[in-house]
Order: sequence, then structure tokens, then C-alpha cells
Amino acid sequence: MTTIGVMTYEQVVEELRSMADPSNLEGQARFGIDISTSLGISMTQLRPVARRIGKDHELALRLWDSGIREARILATLVDDPRHVTPEQMEEWAQQFRSWEVVDAACCNLFDRTPYRFTKAVEWADREEELVKRAGFSLMAGIAVHDRQAANHELINLLQIIQRESCDSRNFVRKAVNWALRQIGKRNLELNRAAIETGERIAGMECKGAHWVASDALKELQSPQVQRRLALRGRR
Repeated sequence: MTTIGVMTYEQVVEELRSMADPSNLEGQARFGIDISTSLGISMTQLRPVARRIGKDHELALRLWDSGIREARILATLVDDPRHVTPEQMEEWAQQFRSWEVVDAACCNLFDRTPYRFTKAVEWADREEELVKRAGFSLMAGIAVHDRQAANHELINLLQIIQRESCDSRNFVRKAVNWALRQIGKRNLELNRAAIETGERIAGMECKGAHWVASDALKELQSPQVQRRLALRGRR
């Protein structure tokens, strides 16, 4: 048995299998999750396991390679972004099989790497549905977690969001909408820019764009969001 960090790979997988709950699989499938390798474990159950493990890059790589849904999500939680390479990001992206694993990789790990903007732009231009989703999921993660990101960097992403808003594939359009909303909730300047982008998208002649725009504008122009951003701007 190979020891990696505090827990061995074998110990982690054994613990995950002991937590398996097949009764959750039907519900996961209803949400569009690929349950072919799922153990039926929730994210709230996985986070305490990740905290006990801590950061362990080598363990994360082995957990990902297991192919088990929950092991892959756990890998996104325990990997160390300082050791993640563009090659690893691309390899994992090519193996995406389910939208929630995409979001876990992008918003738990990839948005903390030095390659976050480069990959977000690159993946947003890809044809594969889940890789393309990853581009916009990464944009949403950057907007929420990257406090050093400048407004102009995020405004540049809005141009890509507008460009790709006609992609009506479910997992893509929801991520495009998510990225638009998260950028627009960051501060007042970005809120104005995101609303302008949403209004331009609303005028585009494609079905997918109308939903992206109307849903995002409803939240971004809401009194609750406007009030929160105004208060934040005074601090």
C-alpha cells in the first residue's frame, strides 16, 4: 500500500466506498448527473473528508485517475493549485463526463491557478459541450474567488459571454448565464457592464440568448443586488 500524505489513496477510496448511498443515485440522475461511476455521496459529506486530508497534489492525481465521481470531486478539493499545470487542466477537461464535476474542478481548483484566464478564454471557444461549459464555469469562479482580478480583465470576458450566448446546449447556456451573473454581482462598475452586455444579448436573434439575457438581467437589476452593491461601494 503506497502512503501519500496523511492518508493513503487506498484508505481514501475505502472510506468513500463505505459512505456510498445508492438511494441518492436516482435523485442525482434527475439533475443531469452522470451516475455511471457515482457512489451517491453528497458534497456536504465530501468536504469534511477533504479537510482531514488537507492539500495533497499526488493524492489528488490518483483520486482523479480512479474515475470514481466522488473521488474526482474530492481531488478538486485536495489538490494544491500551486502544483497544477496547464497540461493537467487540459487532461482533466478531456475527461469531463458530468457538469457538476466540471464546476467542482473549475470553482474549487482551477480558478486559483495562474492559468485561470488563459484556460477560461481557450475553453469558451471549444466545441465539446462540457469543455465549453468549463470555460464559463471558470469565469464564474474567477468572479467570485479572484479578489485580485481587475475590472478590465472581467469586462474582456463579457465580450466572450456575448459571443457565445447563442449556444443553446443546456450545460453551456446555463454556464454562460452563470458567468454573466457572477461578474455582474462583483461591483457596481461590473454590474453596469454586465447589464449592458445582457441588453445586447437580449437583442440577438437566437433562442438561447434570450433566456441567458432575461434570467441574468432579472437578477442583476433586482433591488437586492443593486442595494448590496451600493453598500459595498461605500466601504
